Amino acid sequence: MIEVRGVTKRYKEKVAVKDLSFEVKQGVVTGFLGPNGSGKSTTMRMIVGLDAPDEGTATINGKSYADLGVPLREVGALLEAKAIHPGRSAFNHLWYLAQSNDIPRSRVDTVLDMVGLSDVARKRAGKFSLGMGQRLGIAAALLGDPGVLLFDEPINGLDPEGILWVRNLLKGLASEGRTVFVSSHLMSEMALTADYLVVIGRGELISSGSVSDFINESSGQFVRVRSPQAEQLATLLTGFDAVVVREDDGALAVSRLSAEAIGTYAGDAGIRLFELSPQRASLEDAFMELTRDSVEFHGHGTQSAPTNDTELLAQSVTSGK
Repeated sequence: MIEVRGVTKRYKEKVAVKDLSFEVKQGVVTGFLGPNGSGKSTTMRMIVGLDAPDEGTATINGKSYADLGVPLREVGALLEAKAIHPGRSAFNHLWYLAQSNDIPRSRVDTVLDMVGLSDVARKRAGKFSLGMGQRLGIAAALLGDPGVLLFDEPINGLDPEGILWVRNLLKGLASEGRTVFVSSHLMSEMALTADYLVVIGRGELISSGSVSDFINESSGQFVRVRSPQAEQLATLLTGFDAVVVREDDGALAVSRLSAEAIGTYAGDAGIRLFELSPQRASLEDAFMELTRDSVEFHGHGTQSAPTNDTELLAQSVTSGK
């Protein structure tokens, strides 16, 4: 288990992380999300002792990383895939790490096989592609067979087969009861991989909870309704505090009411329905909505794109289109 309690980290005048607290529990994949510059990498570095917090604590199974007797046997981390001596072979890189933590040589062969690098084990790591470097970094994280694992952008440079492999690996590790903490900018992949999310912006906690709860709380959720009595239905639902927007094809986009409630109200009023279909927001929609005010760098010169279907419909109404 990973516990971050009131952690603050400053670099001169810049506050990278501010009074941040969260837990990463066993048996689930916890996704760590945030815009660029939000403090994700800094937080992970503090967890594994590469940076010291100015305030607060970051512990692994109740201890700081520095107090772990044989750290690679308790926690494995991939924070920078290319943090490898370029002249050292994949095997020798792992064997060096193994000797420093009293890990048997046989484990080196095991993890090289797990990540698919057995055939290039004797080749210099400096010649590896980004994807191969990622696989070697994952092998190093798995070397001590630890119960706690941290991965910072582990699928960078991987092809579709590699991305699927990492997804299955992370879920498999969590199913074994391990603590798995992973950051990624690919929202579609996090939606498939993570069970729980920790979201930060500008170094502060924005939200934490299950993936489904995170998506369900997005304003991108609405119900598409078609009826030959659309005007009557819109008036009815507005009376129940729903937000109703007419789409281009005449259908209604209804938010703040469930499909079940809409169907019940329409049935009680004798209004026929031809379509009643919930429109679920994506994790990307929810993320963009939640972190909109926490993005450090914005592009200029173009109008900001709507972040979800509801906002797009609202813009259509206000612009007269």
